[in-house]
Amino acid sequence: MLNMFDVIIIGGGAAGLSAGIYTSRGRLKTLLIEKGIPGGSAATTDLIENYPGFPDGINGMELMDRFERQAGRFGVEIVQAEIKSVKPTKDLIEARTDKGNFSTFCLIVATGSVPKRLNIPGEDEFRGKGVSYCATCNGPLFKDKALVVIGGGDAAVEEALFLTRFAKSVTLIHRRDRLWATKILQENALANPKIDFIWESVVTEIFGNDKMEGIKLKDMKTKRVKDIPCQGLFISIGIGPNTKFLEGVVRMDREGYVITDENMKTSCEGIYACGDCRKKLLHQVVTACGDGATAAMACQLHVEELKGIAYK
Repeated sequence: MLNMFDVIIIGGGAAGLSAGIYTSRGRLKTLLIEKGIPGGSAATTDLIENYPGFPDGINGMELMDRFERQAGRFGVEIVQAEIKSVKPTKDLIEARTDKGNFSTFCLIVATGSVPKRLNIPGEDEFRGKGVSYCATCNGPLFKDKALVVIGGGDAAVEEALFLTRFAKSVTLIHRRDRLWATKILQENALANPKIDFIWESVVTEIFGNDKMEGIKLKDMKTKRVKDIPCQGLFISIGIGPNTKFLEGVVRMDREGYVITDENMKTSCEGIYACGDCRKKLLHQVVTACGDGATAAMACQLHVEELKGIAYK
């Protein structure tokens, strides 16, 4: 069967590529399905400072390119397609995509996450016209502009710091009275003369004509609303799992994160999940890699059992 594989991996970020490296080294025929360019969210990060082995940090795109080349060297086949649904049968699992259907003994879900939205007036209207969810993707387009970043975690602070390379000014807005980002990031942001902070406030609307021209900001204490002129808004308020296609197939929590055991096994036989789509404490490249390696080993044991070649 041309479309039959030992293992299919859905998602080409750090978790998926790590899984592919391990399954292909285990000589399992491996297909990786990725709807865009392999690399995932890590590839959109300007500087990754906490991945072991790179004391000076490394650009996210460069790191993920190394992952992809390494997976390819061991034989992972990558197809650019969007997953539509997953259908488990008695012994096989079918991955249905917009480029056709593929069958496998074992499926590894590594679809990562997507940015959370504010769901306020103007967000859809001005997306791509001032509203963005990725500073490294779009930051250079806002040279000498007044920009706003929303959020208080690592991602938001990293976005604000990155934008200072291009922007005239960056205002970071957070609904609480202090940041919850890693301390060293907080220190860097607070010391940066281009970054201003507005605390205990929320954006209620984005306005403009052909492009966004500003935001309406509500003070959570006084309830007063004021206009803040700006030419760019970068929303970084967290992530949500990219798992809608798995509804009714595996057990998930209320937010849609896949629930697994310590071996990345889901509630459905033959399906494993790893990386940011899985319910866990820490969402980082290094933990995604560990998840991917664990899922790959669990898959290898599962496939060998099904083929009757397990080492006993």
